Amino acid sequence: MRHALSFCFDACRYPETAARFWATCVSLLACLAFAQAAPLAAPADTIAVDVELVLAVDISHSMDEKEFALQRAGYVKALRHPDFINAVRSGVTGRIALAYFEWAGTVRDDAVIAWQVIDDAESAEAFADKIEARPFRSFRGTSISGALAFGAKLLDGAAFDATRSVIDISGDGPNNIGMPVTTTRDAAIAKGIVINGLPILISPSPSFSHLDQFYAECVTGGPGSFVLPVYAASEFVTAIRRKLVLEVSGVADPNADPGSVPVDAAAPVDCLQGERGRRFFSDPYFPELDR
Repeated sequence: MRHALSFCFDACRYPETAARFWATCVSLLACLAFAQAAPLAAPADTIAVDVELVLAVDISHSMDEKEFALQRAGYVKALRHPDFINAVRSGVTGRIALAYFEWAGTVRDDAVIAWQVIDDAESAEAFADKIEARPFRSFRGTSISGALAFGAKLLDGAAFDATRSVIDISGDGPNNIGMPVTTTRDAAIAKGIVINGLPILISPSPSFSHLDQFYAECVTGGPGSFVLPVYAASEFVTAIRRKLVLEVSGVADPNADPGSVPVDAAAPVDCLQGERGRRFFSDPYFPELDR
């Protein structure tokens, strides 16, 4: 700083120095402007994949033991299924990047299975083994918004060159803690992330029976996004496999329109109903939801 001030003082005393000084400043500003405008080159060691896929799995207390076991088995079997492997191999690069985490009121530090490239049956089997080996546990709270924010952060830190980024989120209840779910949903979509949903309605809550509509209106979004509800235990494994194949291949289901779930226009979905219900049903008895 002392040398810079001295240079400025000399520039004021000597016109030739002043001319050189301002010419240098203009050149530096031009270089800085070009540096800001120029796109950053991808790192040389970046791995090209067809899709970066984050699996976000609900482990909140509203999931009973049967639902939790079905959900876990569904993801494990789907990753090992030939249909999933074939979908991965049929892409332009023949590989995807996959990460997994479990969430409730928050996402805990030990709830994440880090990014792994899936390019054959062996790598898919290895990832499925990691999910299968995780202990069964659950916590209070259902923060879909927190899960979406965490998934977006995982994608921000992913060291891949992908044409698509997808968060695949499953759950059996509405958002009831954290930021409004539409806020984090919209922030993720603004980054180019597609959010697909698997609402679980095997044992729907009497106070919130339209979770499929909630996911369609409040949770999912982005080009080609879809909601694939599960209404019966017998549908679980097939639904998860179908959803993963659609996400990996990036094409619509030719037998259905996965981008829409019928919503009763006369009864629009309240995206804050979970928060309102929590204050009435849970807060008086369980003020600390994620314990």
